[in-house]
Amino acid sequence: MRQLKRFWPLHLMVLPSLVFLLLFSYLPMAGAVMAFQDYKPALGFTGSAWVGFDNFRLLFEREDSLQVIWNTLLIAVMKIIFNLLVPFAFAIFLNEIRKQLFKRFVQTLVYLPHFLSWVILGGILIDILSTDGGLVNRALGWFGIGPVFFLGDGSWFRFTVIVSDIWKEFGYGTIVFLAALANINPSLYEAAEVDGASRWKQTLNITVPSLMPIAIVVGTLALGNILNAGFDQIFNLYNPLVLEKGDIIDTFVYRTGIVSGDMGLGTAVGLFKSVISMILIVISYRLAYKLANYRIF
Repeated sequence: MRQLKRFWPLHLMVLPSLVFLLLFSYLPMAGAVMAFQDYKPALGFTGSAWVGFDNFRLLFEREDSLQVIWNTLLIAVMKIIFNLLVPFAFAIFLNEIRKQLFKRFVQTLVYLPHFLSWVILGGILIDILSTDGGLVNRALGWFGIGPVFFLGDGSWFRFTVIVSDIWKEFGYGTIVFLAALANINPSLYEAAEVDGASRWKQTLNITVPSLMPIAIVVGTLALGNILNAGFDQIFNLYNPLVLEKGDIIDTFVYRTGIVSGDMGLGTAVGLFKSVISMILIVISYRLAYKLANYRIF
C-alpha cells in the first residue's frame, strides 16, 4: 500500500490500459457460455437452451471440422519452422556484409513488409499471382511453364500462404538474431583468425553456436501459436475453391458463427482452440526455461 501511495502517478498511467484490457479482453470471455448452449440471439444467454457438450461432440463428428484442424496444424507448423530458419540464416548472411550503408538498406527493405496489413498485401498478391496476366505467371511463361493457379488450387494455396507469410515476417525475425549477433564477443573471432580459421569455420564454430540459445527460445515460444495459422492472411486470400485445404480454425469460426449463424458451434471451436493454445503456451514457456534459462517472471 505504501508503494501504491508513493508511485500513484505511475499506477494512474497504467489505468487506461487496464480498463481497455478488461473491456475488450476479459469482459467478452463471458460469451464463452454460448459453447454450451443452442444459442439464439433473440433469446439471449438466459433464454437459450443449454446443450452441455453437444457442440464439442459435433465439432469432432463433422468431417470438415477435422479437416480444418489438420489444415491449421499443417500451415501453422510450416510457418513456425520456416519463420525460424529463414531469419536465422538471413541474419548470419547480413552479418557478413561489411558495407554498413548497404547492410542497413537491405535490413530496412526486408523489414518494411511487416508494417503492411494483410488487406494491402492480399490485394497485391491477388494481382501479381493472377493467371490472367499476373507478374509471376508471366515470368513463368518466359521459361515455358504454364499458368499456375496459386490462389485457386488447394496445394498451391498452402504453399502461397506459407511463402508469403515468410516474406512478410522474416525481416522482423532477423532483427532478433542480429541483436544476438551484436552481443558475441569480438575477441572470439580475433582468436579464430589468429588460428587461421576461415570465415566459414568462424560461422560454424562461433556464430551458429552463439545464436542457438535465442533460436531455442524463439522456437519454443512459437509453439504457443501452433493453432494460430493467421486469420487475416487466410481471410484475405482464400475462396471457395480452396476451402478444403485452406480453411483454418479461425476462418471456420467466422463462417460458422457469423456467416451461418451457428454461434454455439462457432464458440465451441474457438473455446477448444483457446484451451489448447493456453496449454501449449505453458508447455513452451517451461521448455524455454529448461532449455535456455528464459523466464519472464
